[in-house]
Parts: sequence; C-alpha cells; structure tokens
Amino acid sequence: MILVTGATGNVGRPLVDALLAAGAPVRALTRDPARADLPDGVETARTDELPLDGVDAVFLNPAVFWNGVGELLDRAAKEGVRRIVTLSSASALTDDPENFIAAHHRDMEAQVTGAGVEFTHLRPEAFAANCLQWAEGIRRHGTVLLPYPQARTTPIHEADIAAVAAQALLTDELLGAFPLLTGPRALSFAEQVRLLSEALGREPGSELRVERISHDSALEGMIAGGVPHAAADTLLKMFREATDGAATPVSPEVERITGRPARDFAEWAEEHVTAFR
Repeated sequence: MILVTGATGNVGRPLVDALLAAGAPVRALTRDPARADLPDGVETARTDELPLDGVDAVFLNPAVFWNGVGELLDRAAKEGVRRIVTLSSASALTDDPENFIAAHHRDMEAQVTGAGVEFTHLRPEAFAANCLQWAEGIRRHGTVLLPYPQARTTPIHEADIAAVAAQALLTDELLGAFPLLTGPRALSFAEQVRLLSEALGREPGSELRVERISHDSALEGMIAGGVPHAAADTLLKMFREATDGAATPVSPEVERITGRPARDFAEWAEEHVTAFR
C-alpha cells in the first residue's frame, strides 16, 4: 500500500492516477474525503487520522506537515513503513541561512534521511501552477500584479513531478537520490503571462497586461492571502535576486527518469485555460 499525502493537490492528484495506472494500491489522504472526487479503487482517509497500517511507502508533501514531520516519522517506524519519498524543493540547494524556505526543506530532508527508511528527496523548481495566484486578476481585469516581472524561474509541470515520484515509489532506481526537477526552459514571470495570454486566445490589443507593484505591496498582499510572513519575505527576496537573468539551470532529470521530455509551461497553460476565464 502506498500512502499519498496531499492527494488532491497539484502533485498528489496526478500521482494518484500514475500509481493506479501502474496497478499499485493507493491510500489517499485529504482533509475532506467526501469531497475529494478521487478515482474508484482509491482508499481515502482524513489527513488528521494518518492511517499507516499496511503502508509500505509514503509520498510526503511538506505542505501537509508544515509544523514538522516528527509524528509521521515516529509512527512510520512503528508501523514498518519502508520508504518515504519527499516533495522537497530546489531551494534546498542554497545554503543561505536567511532563506526560510530552503532551511525548512533541508530540515525535512535531514529528518527523513535520519529516520532509518529508504528515501528519495525530490527537488522541483517553481511549480507551473504557482501562476494560479494570478487567476482572479486575469479574470477581472486582464492584469497581473508583479513586483519583479523579469524574475526568472524554470517552471515545472506538476504531472512531471508526479511521474518522477511514481518511479521513486514503485522502483529502486532513485533510492537515496536528490533529483533536481525543472521544466525545459527558464522563463520570466512576464514571459509566463505572455504564454497564458496566447493560451487564452487574446487578440492583439487585448493581451494580458503586467502591472509593476512595489515589494512592500506584494508582501502585504501575500500575507493577506495567508502566506506566512517569513515565507512571503523569502519568496520576494528570491524573486528580486532572480531579476538579473539568473535562474535554476535546466535539469535533464525528468527525461532521464521518465523517458520523456519535460512538459513546457505553454502546455500547462493550454491545459488550464478554464482557471483564467
């Protein structure tokens, strides 16, 4: 049995599908199983119950355990869980002591590594789905408010993360590995807005617009939206540092592991146009 935490999330949901397609038994954790709308054949359970009986492997989404993974690891040891695959972050590659996000993911990795189980730590770059935070502004005004529109990331399609996670859970190929996962090219936020505009079929003269806002205004908006202050501050500092053209280099790991090229952001945009209309 494979336990998928965050099973209705951007990575968890396609991972459930990938595991089912491979014939693996899946137990999906979600806050509200009655509304999860998961496929037939998936066993569902509440996240706060954390049922580990009969579980061999766990997909660990840190967003579900933001306050720490200690309870999960203690219970996993008692229940005989053999393998944990963590959804870490490319930010773990930086050793900046002030980078809150990097420190959080490195700490999670260290706890799992020291827990005496088989492990794989997936280190994806920015999720393509991060741009969903622009959806309301696009729907209402056709405008995206950005403090650093030229900040560059190497956005990855969440289905590619899920495909790698499935390999790590189902095979021994990635035991002890820390694969860096990126999309096929670096893009600025402004370029991502342009690709969304093209996917939406915006005619010349009615393209989506980027409006520059201040660092402080962006920080206030993120905090108001529920992002912890430390995380919001760290993200904005990372975006500011990425405005000089630097971005996480394109990694070959998605294609090496899955046998297919990483999906482009433009493909993600085409698949998600309904969220922006």
